[in-house]
Amino acid sequence: MTALVVAMDGPSGSGKSSASRGVARALGLRYLDTGAMYRAITWWMLEHGVEVGDPAAVAARAGEPALTIATDPDAPGVTVDGREVSAEIRTHEVTSAVSAVSAVPEVRARLVAEQRALIDGGDIVVEGRDIGSVVAPGAPVKVYLTASPEARARRRSAELTGTTVEAQRLAMARRDTLDSTRKADPLVMAADAVELDTTELNLDEVISEVLRLVKERT
Repeated sequence: MTALVVAMDGPSGSGKSSASRGVARALGLRYLDTGAMYRAITWWMLEHGVEVGDPAAVAARAGEPALTIATDPDAPGVTVDGREVSAEIRTHEVTSAVSAVSAVPEVRARLVAEQRALIDGGDIVVEGRDIGSVVAPGAPVKVYLTASPEARARRRSAELTGTTVEAQRLAMARRDTLDSTRKADPLVMAADAVELDTTELNLDEVISEVLRLVKERT
């Protein structure tokens, strides 16, 4: 288990966060939510009146916010400029803007470097959209979680208030397109990743499948 890195990729609503935390707890590893880092940058941009649809404006200020992210699977969190913003980064406003901010190369370059520094030394489960393909291509365990659009939309709508399954399905389809077609580090499944369809699986079953894969690979 020395220097173990488990890379968990996939689109939103596929079950990455819950499964990643569960795997980290089961193995006694750290946990890193890279999506929270992109959300934190996005929240900061919105708070400071930066036009998130203008890549040049976002790039110009990408290095300003100071981020600290916790890697305890039982107490994950992120602070920006000393303020804890775990709730603020999950708002509809941030969700609607995060794909545009994440597509800016200067943002990705900064956060990928920070993510690699956090991953250095191993013993960590990392979730995101480009972990196996870009951030940690040497990870011994790579999993790509997916699920049907309907299942993903149901899961996400259950987590949020003031929305519907259909609204979430449309929003997630839009985000999938943006994330998979961006020029900088698009959402793709790494060539050596194992794809796991979670549509018909409950959380415990997903965690068990990943733990089985970890055992096989290590």
